Amino acid sequence: MTTLLAAVLLLPLAQAASPSAPGDPQAGKALWEGPATQCRNCHGTNGEGAFGPDLAGRRLTVAQFRQAVRKPWGIMPAYVDSQISDREIADLVTYFESLPSVAQPGKWRFEVPAGAPHGQQVALAAVGCSQCHGPTLNGPRQNMGAVDADFAWLRSMVYGHTTTMPMHWKLLGETPAVRVRMGNYSPERLPESLLQEIFTFARDLGFRPLMQGRLSAGVPAADGVTYTLDVQNIGLRDKGLAAEEITIAVALPAGAKVVSTTGAGYQGERTDAELKATTAVWQARRIGPKDKQTYTITLSKAGTAADNVRGAIRWAKPAVKTGPMDSANIAPAPIATGTR
Repeated sequence: MTTLLAAVLLLPLAQAASPSAPGDPQAGKALWEGPATQCRNCHGTNGEGAFGPDLAGRRLTVAQFRQAVRKPWGIMPAYVDSQISDREIADLVTYFESLPSVAQPGKWRFEVPAGAPHGQQVALAAVGCSQCHGPTLNGPRQNMGAVDADFAWLRSMVYGHTTTMPMHWKLLGETPAVRVRMGNYSPERLPESLLQEIFTFARDLGFRPLMQGRLSAGVPAADGVTYTLDVQNIGLRDKGLAAEEITIAVALPAGAKVVSTTGAGYQGERTDAELKATTAVWQARRIGPKDKQTYTITLSKAGTAADNVRGAIRWAKPAVKTGPMDSANIAPAPIATGTR
């Protein structure tokens, strides 16, 4: 669960005027909009409110905001100083004080679909996990699949996330993130009975292998630019799920030609409707936990920030109820210095 779960602040209805907050509004804006936090998934892109209440123009004091972050009144998880410092809280307060108030909160990021099973209704509407993790909890189901999780694992992850998540990363051999983005839920406000329904919903959809694809920056070659792609199953050996019947697609920048490739299973070029690009395609039978396969592709020209090399990993097994193929995105390759 590398992303922030639902943030619901039950703030006092009275909006007492506060003196000018002592924070930096530009720093607050950068924190709010940047990758270190995901609060906007519940509170709106500009603090206008959505699943969580509006924050823009509320004129909350720093003390009120700190209370709501450290010891929330509602379902929102509590955040510790290593996730958001008192200085950053003051910056956010000053930023929101600079914004106009809203007459009507915005729409939820994800609405409850018609006919949703009860566990999904809980995740979307009662707790709000899915406002960050999506309606089918793709990220949590990957982390569950990486360790063959049981309910005790989820309970520890939700109620003690700031401690359990770094331990999970280390167990998988991954470098812990500098800042854990989800807080710790209270069992008094999120009882185990509701958490069990969310776990059952995730398990019934199907746990997912924790697959990861990493592209290197392009390296100039005699006949073009070479990219290296590592495709790895991050799951715990002997416990995590294997991915089978795998297709790996790398999107080509417009006008780029494939000069050469390495790695078993190369299938040639295909048009990919989801990536909306011509792709170079490999197939692999199976990638088990801690297994890694490396591919290279040399292109006639480098990708750019506007049209970069990127891709997707798709697999047919284990089958999940969310579609015929499961998938993980391959993030765009780092842009080499001097490339625009």
